[in-house]
Formats: sequence, structure tokens, C-alpha cells
Amino acid sequence: MTAIKQGRSKILVADDDVLVRSTLAKILEIFGHIAVTVGDGASALELVDDSFDTIILDVNMPGMNGYETFAALSEMHLDIPVLFLTGGGSMQHVMKAMNLGAHDFLTKPIGDIDLFNVKIRRAIEKRMRILEERNYKEALEDDIRRKAQQLEEKNRLLLAYSNSLENATVQIMTSLQNAMERKDDYTAGHTLRVTGYAMMAGQAMAIPEEDLLVLRRAAQFHDIGKLVIDLSCIQKEGHLSEEEWRRVREHPTVGASIIQPLSFMVREQFIIRHHHERLDGKGYPDGLTGDQLDLLTRIVIVADSFDAMTSQRNYRRNMNVGEAIEELFRCSGTQFDPAVVEAFAKSIVDFTSQNSVFSDTNSSLNHIFS
Repeated sequence: MTAIKQGRSKILVADDDVLVRSTLAKILEIFGHIAVTVGDGASALELVDDSFDTIILDVNMPGMNGYETFAALSEMHLDIPVLFLTGGGSMQHVMKAMNLGAHDFLTKPIGDIDLFNVKIRRAIEKRMRILEERNYKEALEDDIRRKAQQLEEKNRLLLAYSNSLENATVQIMTSLQNAMERKDDYTAGHTLRVTGYAMMAGQAMAIPEEDLLVLRRAAQFHDIGKLVIDLSCIQKEGHLSEEEWRRVREHPTVGASIIQPLSFMVREQFIIRHHHERLDGKGYPDGLTGDQLDLLTRIVIVADSFDAMTSQRNYRRNMNVGEAIEELFRCSGTQFDPAVVEAFAKSIVDFTSQNSVFSDTNSSLNHIFS
């Protein structure tokens, strides 16, 4: 912060005439000021700094005249008022000086001492106002900077707390879902597999990192609605009754309702609600069509359906990987997104080719891409 001087003012006088310099210095000292004198513009530029309150600048000086010196001073942004010193009757010089931005002008020889003192005082007062405004601005900027830093720290703490809360919520939901899955042979491992399949397809389709997080959470909790619905009917022998199917079809809506209070999972809520929709609008619960389903939802639909087809059910034989892939392609364009099916199938083929445990399925898969 700029210090505002108390006591005597410091004034720089630049004039090539020794007699003029000494006369001005004596007059300034009489009025209680400190006078520093130089003989040319270049010397004034070397000597000047923020400690000066006013500058008296002769117009006609060798080497660098007063106008050139003033221009150089302006580029230094010291904001020191300048009074041009000109010969009596040189109004052309006076007008040019004022147009350039000079504070005022003085004529030599100095005839009216009182007027001279008034002009110097006014220049000094202007300098004091400039310094006060500068200090106020600097103090305001410091205050804004300090408050911005405090706000940034609060935001950092809030973000850390929010992330911690999100992680804790996800962990609790995961524990509840794991407990649910341990009660049912069919659902055991289903969530883990669907999440793995969805991430495999998402990465194959170059989904952005922030969307992969949404995809992972949505796949992880797509069946969260089964927590509060009695789905023991899934374990029964034979096909489900109409009432049993009605109960089964409630779980996407219930799951979305469970997620709804969590503001950080708005996109996941949509996916959870619609992971049993179809491109042709024949799915549930809302009968959305392809253009109403985002890419992440379409991925979860494929991943969930693939795992359902390859998992053991009491009322039907599960498909092997090759048969399930063929079924995905058969329903591509009606039930499933063709681009997702293509990316998902290729990812499964790549995965099975790298894992010997799936080697028996390779022959049934190869002809699909031949």
C-alpha cells in the first residue's frame, strides 16, 4: 500500500537555466516544500519516483524537451501532477501542455508569488487525492482477494464434505444391495456383472470420464428398487403370473424413487428408471422410444439384458455367451441400440479371446463378425 506523506512536500524542478532552477527552489523552500532540481528531461526521468508530489517541467530544454519528457513520465504511470513552465505570452505552449494532460502551467519569470503558491498547493492536493484513491483501491482489492481466498477455502471444504457424503451414501447403498443379492441365487453377482459389462461398453465407445462415473453408479444401483419389493416370485418354477410380472416391473420406478432425494445422482435416477425401456417404445415403465433414451441408458439396457440372458433362471435355460450375443444382434434396432450392441459385442469377443476360461465360446462368436 502506498504511504501518504505527512509534512513537507517533495517537488521536482526540471529546467536548463541554472538561475531559474535556483530561484524556484528558494521560493518552494520558503513555502515549506523540498525542492529537487535537474537541468534536463533525461535527468528528471532518472531521478523521479513515487516519492515526489509535483513536477515543474520547462518546455524548452536541450536533448529532451518538456513535451517529450512529459510523454515519458506518462508511460511510467506515477500519477504525479505536472506543471509546465513556459515563457510569458507563449499561449501556444500553454494550450499544447494542457491538451497533453498537464495539471497546470507557470509563466516565467515568476511575478505573482501568491498565485504560484496557490497552483503548487492545488497540484499537491491533487497528488494527495490520487494517493488516497490508490490506497483505497489497493485496500479494496486486498479485501476482495482475502474474501475470495476465504470463499475458495469454504468451497473446498464444502466440496470435500459433499464428496465424503456422496461416498458414504454410495457405500451404504452398496452394502444394502449386497445384502439383498446374498438372499437370491439369481441376483447374486448380477449387479457386479452388469456394472462390468456397462463399463466395458462405455470405455469401448470412448465415453468421457465424468460420464463413466454416472454410468458406473447407474449400473451399480439399477436394481436398487428390488430392496423394497418382494421378488421371491423370481425363484419360482415356471413362468410368472400377470400379478408377479406387475410386481417385477415396479422395481425401476421404485429404484428411481429411492435415488430421487440424492441431488448428485439426477442422471443416474433417469437411467435406473428406464433400464427396461426399448428403442421401439415397448419397454417399461414409460414406454420411451430410442430418441428419448440417452446413450448411458442404452448401454445399461444392453448390459442388463445380456446378463439376464446368460444367468440361470428357474423357468428357462440360460444362454451361453455366443447365443446371447446373437440375440442382441437379432433385437438390434428394435430393443437395443445397434451402436451399443456392436461395441459391446466386440468388447466381449476381445475379453473372451484373452481369457481361456471362455475359449469354448470363441467359435460361436467368430462367425458373427466374419
